[in-house]
Amino acid sequence: MLTVAEALDRAQMMCDAATKAGADAADALYYCNAATSVSMRLGALEDVERSEGQDIALRVFVGQRSASVSTADMDAGELAKLVERCVAMAREAPEDPYAGLAPQDRLMRGPAPDLDLDDGSEADPQALREAALAVEEAARAVAGVTNSEGGTASHSRTRFALATSHGFVGGYGSSGHSLSASVIAGEGASMQRDYGWHSAHYLGDLESAAEIGARAGTRAVARLNPGKAPVGKVPVVIDPRVGSSIVGHLLGAIAGPAIARGTSFLLGKEDSILFDSGIVIRDEPHRPRGLRSRAFDGEGLPTAARDIVTGGKITGWLLDTASAKQLGLEPTGHASRGGGASGVSASNLHLAPGSQSPTALIADIKTGVYLTELIGQGVNPVTGDYSRGASGFVIRDGEIAGPIAEFTVAGNLVDMFAALIPADDLVFRHGTNVPTLRIDGMTVASS
Repeated sequence: MLTVAEALDRAQMMCDAATKAGADAADALYYCNAATSVSMRLGALEDVERSEGQDIALRVFVGQRSASVSTADMDAGELAKLVERCVAMAREAPEDPYAGLAPQDRLMRGPAPDLDLDDGSEADPQALREAALAVEEAARAVAGVTNSEGGTASHSRTRFALATSHGFVGGYGSSGHSLSASVIAGEGASMQRDYGWHSAHYLGDLESAAEIGARAGTRAVARLNPGKAPVGKVPVVIDPRVGSSIVGHLLGAIAGPAIARGTSFLLGKEDSILFDSGIVIRDEPHRPRGLRSRAFDGEGLPTAARDIVTGGKITGWLLDTASAKQLGLEPTGHASRGGGASGVSASNLHLAPGSQSPTALIADIKTGVYLTELIGQGVNPVTGDYSRGASGFVIRDGEIAGPIAEFTVAGNLVDMFAALIPADDLVFRHGTNVPTLRIDGMTVASS
């Protein structure tokens, strides 16, 4: 793994070499992740994994033509050969009127803010083994748990560096810690499984093994002996651990590439009232220790906090440079980069809490469902039609009652957004965080 400084040197060298070889512009991106993971099952060591992968991707532009290449070989001589091939490829590529680097006058300037993403730790296999054993033991200690799929603890380190031929150079490193357990309750055909997990940049911010394990075991036992879900149009309440997917569908619909292609169900609805006026969905890229925090985007533009939804409306599209050009707009600092063309992504997202507790939110529901798991990918991004398999609990007379399984929930995302009501139990634990959510009028059917 290169240091950030070493990675920036190589990225800058590739950009310089590309312009010398005839490219009009270029950018180079380095990414490396080194991870150690230890898994325990039934009290015994099951697996130890150590992985380290690094990659440097070069993108060059010759007029309106572009090409991209990537390699894991950091040898300076090999990188120089790669640059020559990439420029030659670009000369033969078709023209793209939207190709190009981000506007130079919009690049991030000056030092990046310290987002406190690295605790300086190194992997300790023995400590990971002890943590994996502890989280599994906590889960297996719950009465009714009969078997285990294991407990896993992991440590990772990441390096990211970006350089462009028109003046941007930036990089950062981060550390990661995670802990999880998955266990089984019941016997035979009536067995049920569930899990608990948590991830953080700092080990000190990681939830305890006892809490994660107990949550996994308790959830598995609670799912035993599921009944049938009520059918028809009923209120649906969504647990925070799966409610973040609703925000994910919104992000896909306001992504610039989807808007430019005309493949979003929100196309033409940018001025419409889509949510209750009290709903706020916020993107916070500078949150200290945030799992998706970043000072700059994948094209070198500065990031900034933004309300994606406020006053019932979306506040605009999420744009990289290419989609912004297609739409006649300006990029918004949401570009994401892999080995080739950029896409868009948000950072730390949350849906602001409402004023009611989860108990109050369901108090008036005579018959409904409480979702704890969603299955499948049954969402049409063009129409917004939504249909997914689910499991959870029935709500009867304002209280969460017995478990239910093997049913589907369906609706249309436009209608779901309009009906969405958040509870007051928002907790910041993941990259996207939401409180308990209620959506009335969804269709529930047996699978």
